[in-house]
Amino acid sequence: MSGTPSPFPERIELTGEGLVLRDWTEADLAAMPALFDHPDIAYWTPIVSPFDEAAARARLDRDRRLRAEGTALLLAVTVDGRAPLGEVMLRRAPQGAEIGYAIGPAHRGRGLAVRAVRVMAAHAFGQLGAAQAVLELEAENAASVAVATRAGFRLLDVPLIEGEEKGRPFALQTWGLRAPAQRPMVLPRAHPASGAPGAGLTGRPAGGGRPTR
Repeated sequence: MSGTPSPFPERIELTGEGLVLRDWTEADLAAMPALFDHPDIAYWTPIVSPFDEAAARARLDRDRRLRAEGTALLLAVTVDGRAPLGEVMLRRAPQGAEIGYAIGPAHRGRGLAVRAVRVMAAHAFGQLGAAQAVLELEAENAASVAVATRAGFRLLDVPLIEGEEKGRPFALQTWGLRAPAQRPMVLPRAHPASGAPGAGLTGRPAGGGRPTR
């Protein structure tokens, strides 16, 4: 995952763990505010707040631009390819494949985040050749710490990623999961902040990490 990134495919659908991760479409715009316009998503993630249909349109446009650039991939989390229940993101980064997610408040408690992270990590390992997947999250975000642990990630001994977003400071831990049969990886000690916390409720989706911007 080095050098100039190649664009992601125009259409992607990933299945596994009882989920279908699919592309966002115009038909999803009306449903997105109910998923992302929530106080904890506003607090823990880079996703804009308030989140209305105009924000949904901007997010869809940004998703397509990042995909074409080969920078990041944002997919709707569903159980059957239909109604979106949240989002999972993959971003190419120097330390591996950064994953983030945000699950709608009405759909939590079903293991969706853990399963979506596992499916996206498997895609990063099997299709993108990533040696490591990472989650960046705040230690105080207990839900995201639980997701990372249940998905098989471990806390890495690297410096915190510190910054400020939405008027508050944040400090992100880095959790890692190595690809099968890989020897231990060492993360670069210099890792600039890319946004704000993750939502796990979140991990850190889209556009920079944490859940999604």
